[in-house]
Amino acid sequence: MSTVLFRNFRQLVCAGAPGSVLRDVDLCARDGMITAIGPQLPLTDVDEVVDCGGLTAYPGLVNTHHHFFQALVRNLPGLDWTTLSLLEWLDTIYPIFARLDEDCIYHASLISLADLLKHGCTTAFDHQYNFNSNMGSRVVDRQFEAAALLGARLHVGRGCNTLPMSAGSTIPDAMLETTDAFLADCERLIGAFHNPAPGAMAQVVVAPCQPVNSLPETFPEAAALARRHGVRLHTHLSEGENAAMLDRFGMRSLDWCESVGFVGPDVWFAHGWEFTPPEIARLAATGTGVAHCPAPVFLVGAEVTDLPAMVAADMTVGMGVDGQASNDSSNLAECMRLAYLLQCLNARHNPLPAPPPERYLHMATAGGAACLGRTDIGELAVGKAADFFCADLNGLDYAGADSDPLSLPAKVGFAGPAAMTVVHGRVVWRDGEFPGLDETQLRSAADALLREKLDGHLAPLRTPG
Repeated sequence: MSTVLFRNFRQLVCAGAPGSVLRDVDLCARDGMITAIGPQLPLTDVDEVVDCGGLTAYPGLVNTHHHFFQALVRNLPGLDWTTLSLLEWLDTIYPIFARLDEDCIYHASLISLADLLKHGCTTAFDHQYNFNSNMGSRVVDRQFEAAALLGARLHVGRGCNTLPMSAGSTIPDAMLETTDAFLADCERLIGAFHNPAPGAMAQVVVAPCQPVNSLPETFPEAAALARRHGVRLHTHLSEGENAAMLDRFGMRSLDWCESVGFVGPDVWFAHGWEFTPPEIARLAATGTGVAHCPAPVFLVGAEVTDLPAMVAADMTVGMGVDGQASNDSSNLAECMRLAYLLQCLNARHNPLPAPPPERYLHMATAGGAACLGRTDIGELAVGKAADFFCADLNGLDYAGADSDPLSLPAKVGFAGPAAMTVVHGRVVWRDGEFPGLDETQLRSAADALLREKLDGHLAPLRTPG
């Protein structure tokens, strides 16, 4: 048993809702779960005291969609969406992804999780669908290993692609699996890692990549397996593939998912910028969630995600950074502001009002927790996990701007990394350091891996022009 007392918060934002800001309080956590919040909590039976004087605490952010493996191809001039079409981009990048192995996935997971933790994200979902012929059989295992090293709470969506390119897939055959192999590894991972208990640090999601790149049987069989084990389901949907689905099946993506049982309160979809108002109403009625990823909308989305309709329908909406192929950063705090600005820009084209600024904090915390099926994270309250991040709003750059901490993440944003990030009652990031870890050494190892495995293949993409 370990009890930690976090003392002297200037402000503590309990949730992304009005009336949830406390001032001059402490927070006590026992074995990672919150036991008390209030002023001047007693020091009795406390194993550790952490001074949080002057800091403003927010619930830990919950990332609901990512692709860690793409971290190794960030910021390459030859992969610029301003110069490449989608098909050109796919033709360029997927041969590189097909070369990644387990070590690459481990280091890419460290890179992505470090960025997330530094900026206040305490729970991350990664959609790992890259299982190529170079990889061994312990890809997701290495992701959980990386999360354990950094102290992050991690959900991994075991993805797959099963449709050959000759049948219309955009995925190279080197990255294909059979449905049976996919399901067998899902079974293994659920048995090895999935923990449904409150405060769990590791969970597994069954997550075939997307219907347009899968054989028809992959999705209903995935849904049957997930429901047999009581785990959640995830996939990409309504991000530009509806025309292809109409050509192949004679129905839109959501219609097809409904026809095979891949909707419901245990399902959330990534993106959804093509969802129509009637489809949004159906999603709300079935309890199906959506991970809104604003950065890809700026880069590749033909339409702006209809958040006003989703909020009006009381849909479950979380927020995600997406993979670095369409967002070279893993900063979920930044995504709150991107999402807000995107909806403000689009407000003149939508009959419904844009969600208010505090709503984006709700999406990135409680909304994300709901997508993942977690009732123990997403807010700060007794009985919940002690997951939070702290911002230092005492500098001149925040003068006059911190009177409304609920709206601040969307309207003002955070100028840099969090002052502190706490996961399950443990300080995992503070004052520019991961306690107990040598970040320079971790960076050197990642750079060495890039040189060994990918340098020759990335060199042409590193030269502008």
